[in-house]
Amino acid sequence: MSRPMLLVFLLLVLIITSQFEWRQQLVNDIDTAPAVAAKHQLLSKREEVVKEKVILSQEKNIYRLNELVRSLQQQLLQCRCNNETTNSTASTLNEHVIELE
Repeated sequence: MSRPMLLVFLLLVLIITSQFEWRQQLVNDIDTAPAVAAKHQLLSKREEVVKEKVILSQEKNIYRLNELVRSLQQQLLQCRCNNETTNSTASTLNEHVIELE
C-alpha cells in the first residue's frame, strides 16, 4: 500500500508545483504586459516615421521625374521646330535648284 500512496503523493506534488509555476508565469506576463505594450507603441511609432520618410522620398523622386519629363518635352519641341525649319529650308533649296535647272 505504500507504493500507491507514494505515487499519489508524488502526483499531488507535481500538480501543486506545476500550478504554482503557471501562476508565476501568469503574474510575470501580467507584470510585463505594460512594458510590452509600450515597446509595441514605440515600434509602431518608429515604423510610422520610417513610412513617412519613405513617402517623402518617393514624392521628391516623383517631382524630379516630372521635372525631367517637362525638360525632355521642351527639348523635343525644340527639335521638332528645328527639324521643320531644316525641312522647309531644304525644300526651298530644292525648289530653287529645280528652277535653275
